[in-house]
Amino acid sequence: MTRCNRFGMALTRRAMLRQSGCGLASLGVAAMSAAAAGNEWVLPHRAPTAKRVIFLFMWGGPSHVDLFDPKPLLSTYGGQSVPASVWKEGNPPGGVLLGSPFRFSRHGDSDQQISELFPHLARHADRLCVVRSMHTDGSAHGEALLNLHTGSSNLVRPSVGAWVSYGLGSESDNLPAFMTISPPRGHGGVQNYGAAFLPARHQGMAIGAAEIPVQQAKISNISNPQLSRETQRGQLNLIQALNAEHLRVAEGDQGIEGLISSYELAFRMQSAIPQIMGLEDETEDTLKLYGVDEEPVNNFARQCLLARKFAERGVRYIQVSTDYTWDHHTGNNTGLVKECAQVDRPIAGLLTDLEQRGLLDDTLVIWGSEFGRTPTVENGDGRNHHPQAFSIWMAGGGIRGGLTYGATDDFGFHPVENSMHMHDLHATILYALGLDHKRLTYRYAGRDFRLTDVHGNVAEELFA
Repeated sequence: MTRCNRFGMALTRRAMLRQSGCGLASLGVAAMSAAAAGNEWVLPHRAPTAKRVIFLFMWGGPSHVDLFDPKPLLSTYGGQSVPASVWKEGNPPGGVLLGSPFRFSRHGDSDQQISELFPHLARHADRLCVVRSMHTDGSAHGEALLNLHTGSSNLVRPSVGAWVSYGLGSESDNLPAFMTISPPRGHGGVQNYGAAFLPARHQGMAIGAAEIPVQQAKISNISNPQLSRETQRGQLNLIQALNAEHLRVAEGDQGIEGLISSYELAFRMQSAIPQIMGLEDETEDTLKLYGVDEEPVNNFARQCLLARKFAERGVRYIQVSTDYTWDHHTGNNTGLVKECAQVDRPIAGLLTDLEQRGLLDDTLVIWGSEFGRTPTVENGDGRNHHPQAFSIWMAGGGIRGGLTYGATDDFGFHPVENSMHMHDLHATILYALGLDHKRLTYRYAGRDFRLTDVHGNVAEELFA
């Protein structure tokens, strides 16, 4: 299939993907709605196992050895240094070990080992693929968050969601491809969901911020309450005609194209967002499933329910974030009890709801953070940052449920089996969506850029 841009140059579908917004230059105002939706740019490199991603981000770094990676020797030698007699990898690391007081049990037919802090999630054990061998770069939150969300901490790069939006577009006519619910405003802020050098329309649409209850969150400036919708449409048509003429004179400009599509999308969102943000269309059983209006889960329950609503309406990449509350330099045990109680039931409700609606099979759900916590103690009862090894889990979207992938040493310091770097995770996410991380490129400043810059290997073993 080929199309022509406004200069009569033939474009293959791949060329349209690489050049992204170029097609808007040749479209009239009336046709911009369809183009901005992104459907014309869909070009998977392979058969996808998932159509969309919901990423559940636990800001701060939960302790892997207390939640998904049980280490009995931590309790055996708690309060001591790692004994050389039981350490298998050269010289044992320094520091005093902090044992975990939390009981791990085996769940489901797969015997997944999950901490007692996640009793609701444990009922989904056979749907979870727990990756225990994650590691990343950067021991500070800012570095690690940028590595998690963009693949780079020292250069401005598009976020994962922006790459997904660029590669696949949105399935919706009135919602963007990438939405982030209650995103962090610190540790990189907007850059964590930004588009960088990709066309502006691929930046994530933010709803609120991590420290603001989602009930109070608003999307600013998508409507003018003083003017009727018809009047606003007339104003927008005039502005879009002027922008289109400017674009014609400029002979193509990504900034103008991004502005045109964002204006059009904002107008269409006027009718879609209020219905989604309000939960009046949800049944009492659904609200109860997530824990809406019940404490301490209400805020995260509402976020997870919004994620499901956006998913079923065609949004490709949805992120849900907690506040900066998992950074347990002190009070690790009491902190984990509190934080897990706030998210356990909503997450389990989300998985149940997605499955009941037939969405889980093609929705890749990911739970994770920027890094883990040390097996050693800090400040008497806390744990420090630990990028060398941590756990995430995935479910749905073609993932092999009931699988435990990778392993760390007997104390949880380092991966010793199927080590998985953050770049590998990014490559695997794109793979699930049918995108090849080595072929999804964007030409900028004289070179082709990729999400992982060709680093990373797909963990194909995770897929059924």
